[in-house]
Order: sequence, then structure tokens, then C-alpha cells
Amino acid sequence: MLRHSWVLALTMASSIALAQAPQGQPPTPQQRVAMLKQWMQASQAQLRSYEWVKTTVIAKGGEEKSRKQNTCYYGVDGKLQKVAVAEPAAEESGRRLGKRIVARKKEEIADYMKSAAQLVHAYMPPDSNRIQQSVNAGKMSLTPLEGGRRVQLVFKDYLKAGDSLSVDIETATNRLLGMHVASYLDSDTSDAIRMDVAMGVLPDGTIYTAKSTLNAPAKDMTVVVENSGYRRAAR
Repeated sequence: MLRHSWVLALTMASSIALAQAPQGQPPTPQQRVAMLKQWMQASQAQLRSYEWVKTTVIAKGGEEKSRKQNTCYYGVDGKLQKVAVAEPAAEESGRRLGKRIVARKKEEIADYMKSAAQLVHAYMPPDSNRIQQSVNAGKMSLTPLEGGRRVQLVFKDYLKAGDSLSVDIETATNRLLGMHVASYLDSDTSDAIRMDVAMGVLPDGTIYTAKSTLNAPAKDMTVVVENSGYRRAAR
């Protein structure tokens, strides 16, 4: 049961937009984008009343190199706050790793990992303004999937020249299901990365980024970011 007024209003807005399409025809790509932006904006607003745990795991060659956990919540100033969660086992693993890798190589890997993790956060959550810029520039396309049960909106040059942000949405409700990013680190287009994102839904209808997996084949590295343990933040 939807108990929150913003969810009810958003559902009504989506229903109206769907109803505005010509009878027997699906909404236009522009209508899909408008509803998508409404869902994202409403969910981002609702997330400000929650706190959760973010776990970031970085691996190279299939071997875990770094694992960090932070408790996340929005402060009274509206900015996202992160508090590190102590993980003795991970710290001990890091010490053992440090004995096996020379200092210079370890620093090189750490820098690359940091850049990869930052790239994840640059795309997630998506920015409504950047989405609109792609639409205005005529760089959006729509592809039906699964026999029309869902569609994929693709936004070219979303953050960088030559990249793309793809959004999977449920056709009937226009609910956000998942996202995919094709991009590259820094300015080196040969250092391509692929990121796949699975969305989750909280009991009140809030959509959130459940898991992001970034793959960097050139460096044989992966970065996985998971958000879990959502609960109402104490105020």
C-alpha cells in the first residue's frame, strides 16, 4: 500500500502522462524521459530521510584488494554524510597485501582504484540536467526490450564525449529497473569501462541504487558498490 503523498502524486502524474498518449500507442520518448526524471527526483528527496550502509569492494585479477564500509545519511545542510565503519578483518588483509606489493606498485593501483570508484559516483545517481541536455542535443534513443515489457532509453555523451547512459524502465509503470554505463577513465578512451546498476525499491516505493558493478578490462579490475540496510534516520 502506498502511504506517502509524494508516491501517490507521482503515480498519478505517471498515469496521466501515460493516458495522454494517443489511444493504442505508447508514450513518446520525451514523455518517458519526463516521467523518469520525476521518479528520480522524488526518490532522491525521499532518500534524505534514510540512513544506510555503503560497501565498496575493489578487486584486481579476481583478488580483492580493498573493502570499505560507510554509514551514509543526509545532514541538516542537505549534504551526504559518510561515517567509516571499522572492519578489522579487512584492515588485516590490507596489511598482508602491503607486504606482497612494492610501495610504488601499490600506490599506482590505489590511484587507479580511487579514480574508478569516483567514476561510479559521477554517474550514480543520474543527474536530471545531464539527461535533459542529452535529449536537447538529440542524442537520446529508445529501444523496446522483452517483447515491449520494458524499454531502454539511451543517452549519448551523458558525462563525457563518446560515453552513454542506458536506462531500463518498465513499460506499464515507467518504473526504473536498472542502468548501464559505457565510459572510460580520465581522458584515455582506450581505457574503457562498463558499469551495470541494479535498482531496489523500499517499502514506501522509494527507488534506490542497490548495486553498481564497474568493470575495467584494461586493468583487469572491478569495483562493486552495494547499498543496504536502509532505515529511517534518527533526527
